[in-house]
Amino acid sequence: MEQVFKEVAGYIALGVEASAALIIAYGAFQALYGSFRSIVEKRSQVGQRRDVWLNFGVWLLLGLEFELAADIVRTAISPTWNDIGQLAAIGVIRTFLNFFLEKDLEKYEIEQTEKVTTRSAAA
Repeated sequence: MEQVFKEVAGYIALGVEASAALIIAYGAFQALYGSFRSIVEKRSQVGQRRDVWLNFGVWLLLGLEFELAADIVRTAISPTWNDIGQLAAIGVIRTFLNFFLEKDLEKYEIEQTEKVTTRSAAA
């Protein structure tokens, strides 16, 4: 019975990893399209590049969360100490990446909010 649960968990993890890959690929495509569009329209301003980066960062964060979820599902059924150690290392690395990426995104959103507020007050 345990083997059946492990096999089902493996398929679920594979599905979640495939979803993560699609999410990241979609974000990358969207970022490439936005970059290409700003180059063609000759509007390569810092604000546009940041918008592209911000959108890609959001998709990347979501993809990383899916990847971590897949790792958790994969080790959920009777993990070995080696599995737990690997999951802990992966979790720390991905959490580290998520933390700093999210911090950068929040900083950018605060800057955008301040610019909009300043423009509204000036008008």
